[in-house]
Amino acid sequence: MKNIGSIILAVLLLLFLYGGVMIVDETEQIVIVQMGKPVRNITEPGLNFKIPFIQSATVFEKRLLEYDSAPNTILTQDKKNLTLDNYAQWRISDPLKFMQTMRTEALAQSRLDDIIYSSLRVQLGTHLMHEIVSTMRDSLMHKVTRNATQTANEYGMEIVDVRIKRADLPRENEQAVFDRMKAERNRMAKQFRSEGEEEAVKIRAETDKDREIILADAYKAAQMVRGDGEAQAIKIYARAFQRDPDFYEFVRTMDAYLEIFDEKTKLVLTPESDFLRYLKGMK
Repeated sequence: MKNIGSIILAVLLLLFLYGGVMIVDETEQIVIVQMGKPVRNITEPGLNFKIPFIQSATVFEKRLLEYDSAPNTILTQDKKNLTLDNYAQWRISDPLKFMQTMRTEALAQSRLDDIIYSSLRVQLGTHLMHEIVSTMRDSLMHKVTRNATQTANEYGMEIVDVRIKRADLPRENEQAVFDRMKAERNRMAKQFRSEGEEEAVKIRAETDKDREIILADAYKAAQMVRGDGEAQAIKIYARAFQRDPDFYEFVRTMDAYLEIFDEKTKLVLTPESDFLRYLKGMK
């Protein structure tokens, strides 16, 4: 009897250990369910216990999960349709509440469709298309993430990040937008050319002004130098005339002969002309 009792006790102990001992992995979080009702969470890794046959364990993922939606169309503030392809990262923050409201990740993914799309539509609908596509995308995604998380918390979920993978215009609008962009670029090009031509005219006018000033200053300096040279020459002539008037007159007359008499010049004078006095009597 003692052996039978020991065996029964050993079997009961094994059953208790098998059904009552749990090892929670660091990537898991567990909800203990008793008689169909969730009673407690286990979020820390390690060895844990439950009542065999009465309590059961439902395991949920503790790591980040990915949500990837199908492209959806939103209307921007400037009445443009924009097709967005977005994704999100989320986690189960409260497994007990998650089990009570969502139960499975598949249902949670479906609920995230509504939560994230609603937040995107509200936030992006108050901004212009170019702000969404280029200038304000990061700040808008932060707002979308914050607002979506506030709603998701009611279901035991936390949305960590929402991002836009791709933003496209509907196919029927692409050509119209391309034409507007082309017209805008042409307008900017004409404006730049006009501004460049205006600047070129200013530069040329300034250069011409500087040129005239430089030429005037050079002419003034040349006249001053020429005047100083002529004054010096007059002084030299005056000193030479005072020292020997006859020789001075002779030299000046010879200089005049060199300037006047050449092969191209014809000079008609009377023999009595005083200009020819030094040539008279020459043979």
